[in-house]
Amino acid sequence: MSADALPRLSWYTQDRPEQVRVSAGWPAAPVEDWATSGATGAGVRVCVVDSGVEDGHELVGQLAGAYSVEPGPEGSPRVVPDNRGDSSGHGTACASVIRRFAPGCELVSVRVLGGFFGSSENLVTALRWVIDNGFDVVNLSLSTSKRTFGTVLRELTDDAYFNRTLIVASAHNMKVESFPWRFSSVVSVGSHAEADPWLYYYNPAPPVEFYAGGVNVPVAWKGGARTLCSGNSFATPRMAGICALILSKYPELTPFQVKTALYLSAANVREQP
Repeated sequence: MSADALPRLSWYTQDRPEQVRVSAGWPAAPVEDWATSGATGAGVRVCVVDSGVEDGHELVGQLAGAYSVEPGPEGSPRVVPDNRGDSSGHGTACASVIRRFAPGCELVSVRVLGGFFGSSENLVTALRWVIDNGFDVVNLSLSTSKRTFGTVLRELTDDAYFNRTLIVASAHNMKVESFPWRFSSVVSVGSHAEADPWLYYYNPAPPVEFYAGGVNVPVAWKGGARTLCSGNSFATPRMAGICALILSKYPELTPFQVKTALYLSAANVREQP
């Protein structure tokens, strides 16, 4: 998902839900994985900045909080409590993927999209808020192609990096320049088509750093539904969930160290002789 008006969306290219019923589960983390084995995500606060999340969906569970970016008295955006839930289904889908990987994590939603659209100002406001509130992991399955916001987003993602808030950001589904996934202070994610939900690769030719499964991903959808979705948006919460597991097991790690753990445990790195 892209954020051109926070998006003009790549949703309309590849982030498409297939309207079928799917099962909830997939295998647990490989027991030999030193980075995540035995971890549940407990003690880790994860924020989904998206279209909202359906609280209580059976594949999501209870949220620890739900907020929305709305116009303030002077017209400037601000973060306020939200009781409207998911405006499109996209945020619920992402939250359900995180929950499957890290069932013990604390999930919070910040809605920046109304339906499939939002504003870059909303994204900036939400990121400031999550940094100020000290979240451990932020799932950002959207981006903006507005270059005028590049500088402020770079500053914000650097602030997050130095304040131990790890932003996991989706690459655009199309070959366009967008932000903040291109910044080195975030974990940038693209998608591959292999079926193993735990399989991810390090990319030695950035700007995309990692590739996770993003084709026919079983997800929750608004209204208590389930479906299959494809696109970088749905590879990103896989990596966010894995980051939550790493931080649950090694809570002292900095974002740099989490990135290093991701690199060392990527399939194409750990399988080298």
